[in-house]
Amino acid sequence: MSKQAFVFPGVSATAYVSLEAESKKPLEAFTVCLYAHADVSRSFSIFSYATKTSFNEILLFWTRGQGFSIAVGGPEILFSASEIPEVPTHICATWESATGIVELWLDGKPRVRKSLQKGYIVGTNASIILGQEQDSYGGGFDANQSLVGDIGDVNMWDFVLSPEQINAVYVGRVFSPNVLNWRALKYETHGDVFIKPQLWPLTDCCES
Repeated sequence: MSKQAFVFPGVSATAYVSLEAESKKPLEAFTVCLYAHADVSRSFSIFSYATKTSFNEILLFWTRGQGFSIAVGGPEILFSASEIPEVPTHICATWESATGIVELWLDGKPRVRKSLQKGYIVGTNASIILGQEQDSYGGGFDANQSLVGDIGDVNMWDFVLSPEQINAVYVGRVFSPNVLNWRALKYETHGDVFIKPQLWPLTDCCES
């Protein structure tokens, strides 16, 4: 999938991409980084990670008129923003159980840290979906929450990347992602989802 992107060209309740995690163990921390390029004026899902006990185990969501929300184990925290990612935007979200600290980075710039679900453990056997929000395990999709646009460079780690690492990822380096690895992604497309060249800046930086 290097230099490619998933394209969701229209409103749909049947277009999505399911991802298979490389690591199946519970998560005491995580970092998710991706590019999103959207063209909708309503709310939509960016990254949905569900377990059988919590459909919003990890959720990255854009809410119209409010901003980006990050959910962990159900509860969510809001990072206010006035604009949706109408141009390709690099998004990184991090969380750690030990402190509950949540971070949101947009194009290599951090928002103010917040706290959510201190002491929580993210469950196993996840259903990971791009393009839709899961209101049931692996399903329950609503066309009014679907993404219209592109998603790519999706990587996930079972630890919190440092600020230096997040900025390096933003400019094209990858630090051996061990939950989701875009360069060796295990995925399945469903409905009208297409793979096309990415629209954000191309990088040739090596993996470390």
